[in-house]
Amino acid sequence: MAEYYRRLPHFQPDDAYLFVTWRLHGSLPAKQPQVVYATPGHAFVAQDRALDRALGSQWLSDSRVAKAVAEAILAGASEKRFYELTAWAIMPNHVHLLVLPKVPLPQITQWIKGSTARAANLLLGRAGKTFWQRESYDHWARNAGQRDRMAAYIENNPVSAGFVLKPEDWPWSSAARRAPLDRGAS
Repeated sequence: MAEYYRRLPHFQPDDAYLFVTWRLHGSLPAKQPQVVYATPGHAFVAQDRALDRALGSQWLSDSRVAKAVAEAILAGASEKRFYELTAWAIMPNHVHLLVLPKVPLPQITQWIKGSTARAANLLLGRAGKTFWQRESYDHWARNAGQRDRMAAYIENNPVSAGFVLKPEDWPWSSAARRAPLDRGAS
């Protein structure tokens, strides 16, 4: 089981699916009032909703940038073979992944965030500036049911944020990538 600390503790059991979230630099919402939530999961959902409404950096809403991030996510699975990719969504100011890592998570996030930060900054004409927050949030799925709920949460995030009516309508997600196959089978 891998364990490391930055500001948050990170525990990654071997052979466990990981739900990973990271956001753009400067996209943290204003400090939320102290609220006691029923579970850590409820607290995460509340924080994620606050991220959707944050007015800070939203560079991922630029389709060129979102495309570069999507290509890196897909290449991490198919070309680099860093992970088995289960679900993903690129929101205007943050990214969600659900992966079964084949290499340590810090290697995965360093590669995705490093390569996409350079590409995005070039596209946006802001070379050399911080693009991603350093820290990421991760949570491991303890069973198949939890993994499936995490995947559904990720793919429904654009719907919950009010961007689209159906998950497959969000172009920067695993739901959209599967949609043509699903529609063709009907």
